[in-house]
Amino acid sequence: MKRKIWLFSMLAIVLLNSCSNNDETECVFQPALKNDATIEIEQLEDVLLDIQSKDSLVSFLNNHPIITNYFLRRSSYPNDSVMMETLLRKYANPHIDTLQMEIDRVFGDLSQLKDDLNTAFSHLKYYYPEAQIPKVKTVATGLDFDLYVSDSLIVIGLDYYLGQGAKYRPINMYQYILKRYAPEYIVPSIMLLNGIAPEYNGTSVKDKTILADMISYGKSFYFAKHMMPCTPDSVIIWYTTKEIVGSRKNVDIIWTHFVENELLFETNHMVKKKYIDDRPKTYEIGDEAPGRIGTWLGWQIVRKYMAEHPDVSLPEMMQMESPQQLFKESKFKPDKGGIF
Repeated sequence: MKRKIWLFSMLAIVLLNSCSNNDETECVFQPALKNDATIEIEQLEDVLLDIQSKDSLVSFLNNHPIITNYFLRRSSYPNDSVMMETLLRKYANPHIDTLQMEIDRVFGDLSQLKDDLNTAFSHLKYYYPEAQIPKVKTVATGLDFDLYVSDSLIVIGLDYYLGQGAKYRPINMYQYILKRYAPEYIVPSIMLLNGIAPEYNGTSVKDKTILADMISYGKSFYFAKHMMPCTPDSVIIWYTTKEIVGSRKNVDIIWTHFVENELLFETNHMVKKKYIDDRPKTYEIGDEAPGRIGTWLGWQIVRKYMAEHPDVSLPEMMQMESPQQLFKESKFKPDKGGIF
């Protein structure tokens, strides 16, 4: 099943001295892995950016339909002839060489990306021994598309993830979204997409409450964190460290807002967007409350459920259909200044 991603499209917070309860870099359970995954990456960025002839371009487009349809946006052109003419002009631009140099500077031989992928999929195989290891390809299209994920194929647009300070960055994007387009976010984003997919996440799609959205996203964060056990929470959920620590310190204020406004069983789409969708802040709570605060709160509920039920495995929790059951059995009721 396809999981496509457009990452630019899904209280008074006080930063106190960190302590063990607020160390957002803390590792979660690290199992003894018996069968490490070995990911091989097919690099296509230099192939595509070096294309100069129509025949070469036709061959590439035919051999890589996912890249053609998603990364190169085939449907946005009136016909293939116009598409090829446009792309040939684009890749003849001398600035394309600079883009390739930026990719080489940031990613080098892709060793870090390979290590991250091996870590994530080794843990996936530990929890899900029957899981399929997908093919992985990298590409650069001139900032057309970021990431494609399915159970059999992952395609990464490296030019989207060059990070702060790169000469070329995605355009028309808010800074709070742009910051997540850096190398360290690639594999966590892949795992988040796996964690929200129905193959792994059994949360009922019939439940239209904000609680269902909170729990579904919370499961995804919990899933991704356990696939990459020592990845900072800020990278998993795309917050800053200050936002993570502040949210933990003010979880009672956040929770009180949800309870007093009877939000958990709200089904109004416009209301849900305020707490689930991308925004710079959740202004309904305070000017410093990070956006998507409902999804962060859902993560804490899932964490509390797992703490209360040590006999429940990660796959068993992920397949729970009822958000209300998980919430009730989590006994989630945060105290002032602490998650639980």
